[in-house]
Amino acid sequence: MAAERMADKGEDPRRATPAATPSAAPAVVPSAAHAGPAAEPPVPPARPLDSIDRDILRILQTDGRASIRSVAERVHVSRANAYARINRLVEDGVIRGFGARVDHERAGQGASAYITLKIVQNSWRTVREQLQALPGATHIALVSGDFDVLLLVHTPDNRALRELVLTRIQSIPEVLSTRTLLVFEETDLGPRPDRPAELA
Repeated sequence: MAAERMADKGEDPRRATPAATPSAAPAVVPSAAHAGPAAEPPVPPARPLDSIDRDILRILQTDGRASIRSVAERVHVSRANAYARINRLVEDGVIRGFGARVDHERAGQGASAYITLKIVQNSWRTVREQLQALPGATHIALVSGDFDVLLLVHTPDNRALRELVLTRIQSIPEVLSTRTLLVFEETDLGPRPDRPAELA
């Protein structure tokens, strides 16, 4: 994907701790130390999925508005069975919600960018809460490598994007530096009926 660097915030010489370095860890899963001192409550393991569960997931990923009756007919189970299975998938956190896939440009969000952030060690949860509140933020990830956080944003135009980066993100005390990669074109690779191998 074509991209362009837009902004870069220098490190604060007053900081007492170095930037987090997830790449030094033996696994890509962030350690408790990197994530922060306050541990999140453990999530109970999801129950195993069978082929019908996976078929239901494929249907709902392709069409989140599919009715229980339609789902039941397509996976060859009763409506009560389909309803119970969908409820279980929601309760187990396998299905996290139902929504629409949006063409951001046609919806008035003409500027998109991936923003990389280096943050103070042990500040992930604090930073995540503040990033979640940003207008246009659609995806946030704690990653390993040369930076700590990857953020995807959609804004009405480049001026709004610049304001978001220079005023909102770089004012977060735990953010040491940022780098903005402008998105020139993107393609949604969401589930489609012609991709039957998904979730297999």
